[in-house]
Amino acid sequence: MRQHQHRQEASSDAALIEAFRTTSTAVISDNLDRLPGALGLRPFYSGGVMAGRAVTVRTSCGDNLAVYRALDLLEPGNVLVIDGGGDTGRALIGEIMAAIAASKGAAGIVVDGAIRDSAVLSRSSFPCFARAAIHRGPYKNGPGAINESIAIGGMVVEPGNVVVGDEDGVVAFPVAKAPELLAAVREQQSREAEILLSIREGRYRGAYGKESA
Repeated sequence: MRQHQHRQEASSDAALIEAFRTTSTAVISDNLDRLPGALGLRPFYSGGVMAGRAVTVRTSCGDNLAVYRALDLLEPGNVLVIDGGGDTGRALIGEIMAAIAASKGAAGIVVDGAIRDSAVLSRSSFPCFARAAIHRGPYKNGPGAINESIAIGGMVVEPGNVVVGDEDGVVAFPVAKAPELLAAVREQQSREAEILLSIREGRYRGAYGKESA
């Protein structure tokens, strides 16, 4: 009975997180009081919304030994979130590691640091976010930590957090907030769709709110 309930809960969580792929980080941010969000990270992939549960890694600057170890833990729907200290002197992720993550069904990779093989990654549909690209490769000496609290671009990420990313950036939040947040996001999306329609039809009279941008 417990195993059946666990499967039901996992399936429900997966469907909920998948629903965030039809949202945007801008609207999510609006409904989180515009507070969380990783600063300075940009997408290196061909587009679309990333959404999944965080597997977190903290590593020393320019070293990806712990990242390699975390690849073994990835499950479908995970987002590998790497706190590389914001260092851009050496790449922590490249084409091979991204391919490993994708082969495991991961939803994407977020690196507070640098990547390489950016031309290949930028043409790929597999979501990857980073601070910069550089050709210099990483060390593999350690130390590092997996599935502990980390901070990327000023945003705290806990293991298991929902992580959503798109062309505007990356945001994370606890899964417990997801149902209420999704409902608020849907409501704002509907309001914004009506505002845009009124603009196209010439009947917009001005309003200020969450959707003021």
